[in-house]
Amino acid sequence: MKRCLIIAGGDYAPIEPEEGDYILACDKGYAWCRREGIVPDLILGDFDSYDGKLPEGVPVLRFPIEKDDTDTMLAVRWSSEQGFNAVRLCCCFGGRLDHLLSNVETLHYAATLGMEAEARDERTYLRILRSGSYTLPYREGQSLSLIALTEQVKGLTIRGAKYEVENATLCKPTTLGQSNAFVTDVALTFESGVLAMICCRLEG
Repeated sequence: MKRCLIIAGGDYAPIEPEEGDYILACDKGYAWCRREGIVPDLILGDFDSYDGKLPEGVPVLRFPIEKDDTDTMLAVRWSSEQGFNAVRLCCCFGGRLDHLLSNVETLHYAATLGMEAEARDERTYLRILRSGSYTLPYREGQSLSLIALTEQVKGLTIRGAKYEVENATLCKPTTLGQSNAFVTDVALTFESGVLAMICCRLEG
């Protein structure tokens, strides 16, 4: 697995790179890298939200502020062009709602390129799933929500959760997949479509 760890400019969250990760800081994301003493492999952006000093010896890709893609989308496109087959977004939640939704769309785009696409912070784990079969490890004290990103998700079967289904179809718009719960490891399969899987740590 060749993964690009993309540090975005949303609310701060701990950055936990794993061995072999390529670290790409997007604009204000470099401030979060500095906070944790992490030197990224690349810094990318239009620098409308970060105007501080940049480190010496780290490559920088600069883009105009007036452009079609967000910095995070540009980072995903670059990652795909460089041959990465997985991306994880950090510091991409919170802040403006339009930025949050844009980041979900960016991960959806990464999945359409055949990349494993996920994001996480201290409370939330988001993964984009294409049709297939998955085993979701038991997450104690966390909810499990499934949101259709395509008009239909067909042949959905869920086992090992509080609410199980067999060969169901999720059609947009719906909230049917919201707030399920883990009982054991969850076996999830579906035949077509794209899902956003969201696990959130429950309070209290």
